[in-house]
Amino acid sequence: MEYRLAPAIVLRVAGAALVTLAVLVVLLSVLTGLAGWPFWPVAVVALAGLGAVAGGAWWAARAAYVVRLDRFGYDVRLVRGAGVRRARWADVAEASTAQVHGSPCVVVALRDGRTTTVPVALLAGDRNEFVTRLRDLLREARRGS
Repeated sequence: MEYRLAPAIVLRVAGAALVTLAVLVVLLSVLTGLAGWPFWPVAVVALAGLGAVAGGAWWAARAAYVVRLDRFGYDVRLVRGAGVRRARWADVAEASTAQVHGSPCVVVALRDGRTTTVPVALLAGDRNEFVTRLRDLLREARRGS
């Protein structure tokens, strides 16, 4: 099962990208006007930028995942500072919830002492369902070994 980025996160990043694009277009417009160059490069940059922002937002909302859970283990992406990004259930000692820097997180502790931290605010959907699913898969893996 894959857990995608929360819509609020996608919108926040897309909004920041649009503001950055707007600043770039304004600066390029001023430079173009002062240098007496034609205006069409500004239009090209603006349209290409809008396409890139729209494509990136679509990818982040529909194609990218933050966490993938399956019967073999987990895979974490798009989380800076997550720790161990991929592990098998056999390598997991325990999974717990915690507050990390004021944010609710799931912390997966591996048998070798390393950890994976997933801020649940990044996840679209029901956070409790994510925790329940993770613990169920861990329990199933332990029963199977």
